[in-house]
Amino acid sequence: MDLRIELRGSLADIDPEAWDALTGDHDPFVEHAFLRGLETSQSVGEEAGWVPVHVTVWDGERLIGALPLYAKDNSWGEFIFDFAWARAAGQAGVHYYPKLVSMAPFTPATGRRFLLAEGVDEAAVRAGLIAGARAAADEIGASSIHLLFLTDAERQQAVDLGLRPRLSVQFHWENEGYASFDDYLRRFRSRKRKQVAKERRSVADAGLDIRLLEGPELGDVEWRAVVRFYRANCHAHGSYPYLTPRFFEELRETHAHRVLVAMAFVDDVPQAASINFTKGDHLYGRYWGCSDHFEHLHFELCYYRLIEHAIERGITHFEAGAQGFHKLQRGLLPTEIHSAHWIRDPSLARAVNAFLPSEAMSVKAEIAHLTERSPFHRS
Repeated sequence: MDLRIELRGSLADIDPEAWDALTGDHDPFVEHAFLRGLETSQSVGEEAGWVPVHVTVWDGERLIGALPLYAKDNSWGEFIFDFAWARAAGQAGVHYYPKLVSMAPFTPATGRRFLLAEGVDEAAVRAGLIAGARAAADEIGASSIHLLFLTDAERQQAVDLGLRPRLSVQFHWENEGYASFDDYLRRFRSRKRKQVAKERRSVADAGLDIRLLEGPELGDVEWRAVVRFYRANCHAHGSYPYLTPRFFEELRETHAHRVLVAMAFVDDVPQAASINFTKGDHLYGRYWGCSDHFEHLHFELCYYRLIEHAIERGITHFEAGAQGFHKLQRGLLPTEIHSAHWIRDPSLARAVNAFLPSEAMSVKAEIAHLTERSPFHRS
């Protein structure tokens, strides 16, 4: 192979089918339609502080590798945060921004970052992607490169290419071959099982009409509600609504087949919804919002109804987003989350590298402690 590495400031001139052929079976967020929708809706770009500098590897005219990559002048919207690193850099007189980040923007979901064609020399293409990222860092004077929400295999591959690993935690659900939601609950300890039953009963008694709708089934009323709920929830929690209304228009047009919405209605008027994505046998919970408060409805739309759906459809893996100790009590267990990092300044790199092992030990201890507090029978 005669590999050629190119940096692209947009996916506009990359064939969607060629890009999507690299993305694998489970991750809807690195598909061309999702990432391109972020660009065309101006959810990413100069004003958003996420400037695309995607690394691509070509064999002649064939796209054989890609690394979704963004230049950033801040650390928001990443969910594996490095604000402390930025402060330490500032105190040492080191400019921390711009930096380079590889992930689906605003999307704390584990997936592949090294997007590879089948039948290629994978090690050579990965090395080319990292070389391209280093070239991008040199070109813009970036302080660092951060590959976030890696698969376990890619964490090791990134380490082999000279990056340093970091450990974080999220709460994920795995399908252990449950026959039904009741079968799932039978694995809970009695007190926890009764609590879930009580929460679901309170939602059922509220008189809500709850529907699971795939993206193409959503009409104008439902799509407007999705946007309204997303923005309302951002404002309620003091966060910035990164996704513009136009993004949801793009989503409806090009990526709706990946969308699954759990929505509650009263007299056909949407009251609340969770917005989720699916691909293959994986399910990802992303956004939630409501126009009125109904007790325990958040748990029903964001966890119970989706777990029930996963069991019925044979979905094996469900990620419900970042943070949230309350997920544990619904059966989502603490899971190791991997990232890998390169820092240019030697003194800052030494400080971070010295910190990472102790942070990893703390995360492992936290996971062990949380696992002991899971709702499942000890056996």
